Amino acid sequence: MDITSKVFVIKAHGVLSSERKVKSSIVYKMMKLGLDLVKESVISSSLDLFPNTKTGIKINTIGGFKLTTRPETALALAKALEDKGVRPDNIIIWDRTNRELKEAGFTLNKDRGKFNIYGTDASGIGYDHQLTSHLNIGSLFSTIQSRKVSNSISLALLKDHGLAGITAGMKNYYGAIHNPNKYHDFNCDPFVAELFDTDHVKKKHKLSILDCLEVQYHRGPSLHPTWLDRQESLIFGLDPTAVDYAGWQIIERLRAKKGLPSLREERREPSYLITAEKMGLGCVNPNKIEIIEKEI
Repeated sequence: MDITSKVFVIKAHGVLSSERKVKSSIVYKMMKLGLDLVKESVISSSLDLFPNTKTGIKINTIGGFKLTTRPETALALAKALEDKGVRPDNIIIWDRTNRELKEAGFTLNKDRGKFNIYGTDASGIGYDHQLTSHLNIGSLFSTIQSRKVSNSISLALLKDHGLAGITAGMKNYYGAIHNPNKYHDFNCDPFVAELFDTDHVKKKHKLSILDCLEVQYHRGPSLHPTWLDRQESLIFGLDPTAVDYAGWQIIERLRAKKGLPSLREERREPSYLITAEKMGLGCVNPNKIEIIEKEI
């Protein structure tokens, strides 16, 4: 088997309390191990995955307090990057709006010497004035993604999505543009792949991390506790399509376990991942993906 992409699944039983709260010390260990494994998997020693330059951590807070990137998870990643030599004020944890970030439990910050946390609507930020046009994409990018950061990490929640099939690392960049509503037809295919293929994303994206501490495997992307499963895992990888493929398979397994139809049977298979592979953005062929599981 000719392996082209490695995906690391880090598990930690007990990282979530019975009240669904993240235990910061455990999720930090998960982040640290994940970054170490990804770094070790890089063949070329000349590639610096964690340079001390402006690094954006794109999170997902659209689900509000109930189903969102938790502050403990994002800050654990930021701390693990700091331990790799990235200065705190070179790290920006961000999403669409300050309101959504605050509702998710984040404390906003733009002070020097600390992790920066703010939304595109923060004072002095906003969207580009010039449209980015690429294939079927025509959007204004958040200046955080287009101008402020040199390196980008997608820290995305893994969720079922009524239109896209799944929402994961690649689709997380819908939160970096002013008009994501335009790109949901045809199960978001080819739009997720084409957005990722823009220079603002493809040239800056360094790492995908899927937050699978809890997975909404049906009726997503909003919270429905009946179909929420505690996976207590994080998925890491350099190949954005391979990471999302691994997340897709988790959702399919959970659906099958509960007797639900597959995404293909519901006519919402995430075909944008197949399009992404055809565009050279990564791999979705399971024969060329190695999934490596580790437990804390």
